[in-house]
Parts: sequence; structure tokens; C-alpha cells
Amino acid sequence: VQLQASGGGLVQAGGSLRLSCAASGRTFGSYNMGWFRQAPGKERAFVAAISWSGGSTYYADSVKGRFTISRDNAKNTVYLQMNSLKPEDTTVYYCAAVERGRLGILPYEYDYWGQGTEVTVSS
Repeated sequence: VQLQASGGGLVQAGGSLRLSCAASGRTFGSYNMGWFRQAPGKERAFVAAISWSGGSTYYADSVKGRFTISRDNAKNTVYLQMNSLKPEDTTVYYCAAVERGRLGILPYEYDYWGQGTEVTVSS
């Protein structure tokens, strides 16, 4: 599966952005999807994950209550709605996919990655 992330940009603190990740292929509905973020010089960090059916979600503590992951299998797209953004949310965000299985929170648990979309939150 090929992934294309979009929706990043510049926003003021307290604002919102919605990231999208469009997937190619007809088996999108069989993949668990995740969002990660990575700042320069740092390891890629888990943000949120959603199961293939959308029935299960999981969030990093740092974004819980502010970010919402969702998916539309008919559109082969997963979303990350980001509200109450903070300057520390500034970085590049990546979407990732793995075929079913456990809802992973570590980068090595995912097999496919998008190219990243940059989010900048100004104070």
C-alpha cells in the first residue's frame, strides 16, 4: 500500500488542523493505521492509531483529549484531527500502515509509511 499524507501547515497555538492520509490499493480496510511524528534529531514518536475497522483507537498521553484519529474506508483515508495545538506539537507527521494484527505504537510495528507533512504551531 502507498500512503500520501497532507494537511500540514502553520497555525497559531490553540488552533486546529486536520491531517489526511490517502492510501492506494483496494485492501485499505484490512490495515491498522497509525500517526507518528518526528522532530529533527529525535526518534519517531507515536501519536495515535486506529484499527482496520475503526473500532479501536489509541493515543499517546501527550495528545489524548486534543487529537482524534478516524478513518473512512470507502475513501481509503485516515484522518488526524488536531485541536488545541501547542508549539510543542510542531514537527513532521507521518502516517503508517500495517496489515491487521495488534494495534501497534512502535515504528517497527508498521510496514508502510507516508512521506510526512509538516505542522508548525506558533506561540
